[in-house]
Amino acid sequence: MTDHRPTRRRFLLGGALGAGAALLGCDMSVQDTPTGRVLETAEHLTRSAQRLLQGRHALAREYRATDISPRFRVNGSSMPDSDAYAALLDKRFVDWRLRVDGLVARPREFSLDGLKVMPSRTQITRHDCVEGWSAIARWTGVPLAEVLRATGILPSARYVVFHCADELEPTLDGSGRYYESIDLVDAFHPQTILAYGMNGKELSVGHGAPLRLRVERQLGYKQAKYLMRIELVDSLQGLGAGRGGYWEDRGYEWYAGI
Repeated sequence: MTDHRPTRRRFLLGGALGAGAALLGCDMSVQDTPTGRVLETAEHLTRSAQRLLQGRHALAREYRATDISPRFRVNGSSMPDSDAYAALLDKRFVDWRLRVDGLVARPREFSLDGLKVMPSRTQITRHDCVEGWSAIARWTGVPLAEVLRATGILPSARYVVFHCADELEPTLDGSGRYYESIDLVDAFHPQTILAYGMNGKELSVGHGAPLRLRVERQLGYKQAKYLMRIELVDSLQGLGAGRGGYWEDRGYEWYAGI
């Protein structure tokens, strides 16, 4: 689950030109209209322009410890409404496993301790929410690239899908589970990590324990919490409404670059 509950708005991002994000009013009815198709084309152009101008591996700004915000909101789910999750939490996630499968050569399950012995990265970055607030925090976790290399991505893979433990409401595919996705460019970005620590402590339940995604060059709704499974796919069409994420299925841009 993301770290906020967005308002029902759609972003057409102008960040590639240094202008921030321009807000466009939208509802679900616009998605399959000519207007919706124009917006999707604009999203693709924004992504291409941002990566051309900034470079695929350009880093998001990192801050000093003195810049860390005294308060970092817990929005959206504060705890998944799931007996299975509650049981994992009761045992301090000893029995939790992150499943990595799909288009990989070696499907695997990783324990929390197993992830913690892998190479790690700590970064102090700013979380920008579509609701208009920001907060700076120190995140520690394993680079997503390390996990993907350990499973061997197949040549046909194009996207990384994050399946989560929480539900906000029944999703369009009937599963009710929150999900999010990114492409392989962002998956292998050096600041894209699977975070298990925040501000020098274990990740709290409200902020996504035991594991959450940090993809620092995108807006807050891409930072999926309560990770349970990572799936490599060649297309997003078979997931939810085929738009690549819970909020994307409800009108948000799939690429939320800043």
